[in-house]
Amino acid sequence: MQACPLVKNILVLDSEGKRVAVKYYSDEDWPTNGAKEAFEKTVFSKTHKTNNARAEVEVTMIGSYVIVYKFVDDLHFFVTGDEDQNEVILASVLQGFFEAVGILLRGNVEKREALENLDLILLCLDETIDGGVPLETDPAVLASKVASHSMDSGAPLSEQTLAQALATAREHITKSLLK
Repeated sequence: MQACPLVKNILVLDSEGKRVAVKYYSDEDWPTNGAKEAFEKTVFSKTHKTNNARAEVEVTMIGSYVIVYKFVDDLHFFVTGDEDQNEVILASVLQGFFEAVGILLRGNVEKREALENLDLILLCLDETIDGGVPLETDPAVLASKVASHSMDSGAPLSEQTLAQALATAREHITKSLLK
């Protein structure tokens, strides 16, 4: 067992098993894009019928990999590690990433919103893991780091807050009109 826990990949798939956001940290395990897609299909097919994963993090073994996962609406979140990795650490990484995404998407964690804010999710992936090594698992810290990267540095803080408020208001109006 390594001294530092390593994450093999983080996957965010939709309710049909298609990619929303994925990041692989090991090319040795999945050298080609086809191998990565086959792995994602296997993971999805083995886990998508788990009802408990909507309420709490679940753990499973697929081949020689430990996979922790959690579902919300039409998104499925997965973190993969070697079979000798500590499931609690992997679950901590997953929970931190999952909650940070929830904060960044203002609680609206669904495929459409995730695709519209894919840049924030990818930044969150980068802030969570670096080269397979977990850097941060506190969702508030992750969301804060991502938000600070995504803000326009030329605009004053008061205008940024107003812009965020207008974006939220626009979102609510759009939702009410679509109902």
